[in-house]
Amino acid sequence: FSPQHLDDDTVSGSNWITENNVQHSLSQTTKTTRKPYCGYAQQTLSKREQAEQESLLAAIEWPKPPDGKIPFSQSSDPTHSDFVIVKPSRFFRVGDQLEVLVRMKDFQGKPKQYGGDYLQARIHSPGLKAGAAGRIVDCQNGLYEVFFTLLWPGEVKVSVTLVHPSEAVQVLLRLREERPDRVYFKSSFKSGRYSETTECNVCLPGGLPVCNFTDLYTGEPWFCYKPRKLSCASRISHAKGGYLKGLLTREESLFFQSDVNIKRPILSSGPDSVIVKPKAFTDSSSMDRAEDPTASPSGYYYEDQWRSRTHWIHNFNKSDDITECLQGKVIHLFGDSTIRQWFEYLTAFVPDLVEFNLGSPKNVGPFMSVDLRHNILLKFRCHGPPIRFSTVFSSELRYIANELNGIVGGRNTVIAITIWSHFSTFPVEVYIRRLRNIRRAVVQLLDRSPKTLVVIRTANVQELGPEVSLFNSDWYSSQLDSVMRKMFSGIAVHFVDAWEMSVAHYLPHNLHPNEIIVKNQIDAFLSYVCPLQT
Repeated sequence: FSPQHLDDDTVSGSNWITENNVQHSLSQTTKTTRKPYCGYAQQTLSKREQAEQESLLAAIEWPKPPDGKIPFSQSSDPTHSDFVIVKPSRFFRVGDQLEVLVRMKDFQGKPKQYGGDYLQARIHSPGLKAGAAGRIVDCQNGLYEVFFTLLWPGEVKVSVTLVHPSEAVQVLLRLREERPDRVYFKSSFKSGRYSETTECNVCLPGGLPVCNFTDLYTGEPWFCYKPRKLSCASRISHAKGGYLKGLLTREESLFFQSDVNIKRPILSSGPDSVIVKPKAFTDSSSMDRAEDPTASPSGYYYEDQWRSRTHWIHNFNKSDDITECLQGKVIHLFGDSTIRQWFEYLTAFVPDLVEFNLGSPKNVGPFMSVDLRHNILLKFRCHGPPIRFSTVFSSELRYIANELNGIVGGRNTVIAITIWSHFSTFPVEVYIRRLRNIRRAVVQLLDRSPKTLVVIRTANVQELGPEVSLFNSDWYSSQLDSVMRKMFSGIAVHFVDAWEMSVAHYLPHNLHPNEIIVKNQIDAFLSYVCPLQT
């Protein structure tokens, strides 16, 4: 579409940044009507797409606190809150369910009467380097049930974490809808020795002329303010501009304090562990299998090795095993820096896989490694905008869907995709559109070349502080991740559950998980590429 087809819309109460960082406040009182060039306000969806979008949004709807502003003292306090193990001394065997009840209280020690807190939970046995994630059910009355499947014998400890109080999640929701400009981007335009830089985004407020870089094939919207002298065609690069400050009121900022209510442990008021006995008979085949890909948990760590409950994972501990598995194959890795970790791990670990210097910017790519002896080609390319990378050349700024359309496919083609982190600052519709385009390209690829292997790496949890939470909170990531899993269910793709692999592990959360976790992701990935002949 072109900008003149856009509906009139009202932009109010937002501070938009121009290239010289002058804040244009579009005051609430005057309700200045301008034409924003927006990517998600005017999508024309088919009936099916509309219905799917509505059901996806309904599925991730989050419970709201009662009306009115909740003062900080009445918000959820992890220190006053506690959990109890239901029947902790009963006889547990491997395979049994363990149930935990979490009771949220506020800073005055009063029980909370409503739900909406964002929790994470795991069971673990540190001596065995074993761990698994729990499934949390919000009873919407201040109580939460957490369900664990006991998957190994021994002493098993329960840990529950308050990631954000419900009052903070409401702030995150508001920011997602009202401040999609809170991460902004820029592009450089160049002709001869003259260059200009302007601000870009999925959505720019109207009033200034823009360059419309909406993708012709996918319809993915992208706009930059038009340079003063240069033409739109002279764009040479894309980069992240920065993060807006001052997004919260003083009261709201109290809900985001590192040592108070961001990722703080909730302690047990009684025993916090149970003793689990081995299964009566050892039927290892059924012991930890769960055919259903939505099984909870999808897997668990034992001796620092991830064991999936949906497919057999074997460990690729020797580089020769990886070489043998990938011989004669082309592996395309598409996405953000968390799948670039796969490229880096494989290139470093497999001696014959040598990086071919394409002269690409560090950490940005595209990157390529080659093993000529075994005819292996490994490639990484980042996904299209919005992407918060330092500098991506315009010619390398490609959408995954378009790249997939250019791949012939077949039994020697392997594709792995991850796309999540850079979408957390936008309304979910932006992400749904992107996945719809990628999914269409995946389905077409599998249709013309059914033997092509397509793997999706899920999101993962990360370290959170007061700043990071507003842009990249695990709460945003988990919302996008559940949308992605729903949209790709029933399609012949495989999942590497990086989410549970990061929640269940003993190491501190990190946007770029530690090497041992990456190694387990790679083992899960390669076990799809080269399944054991059983």
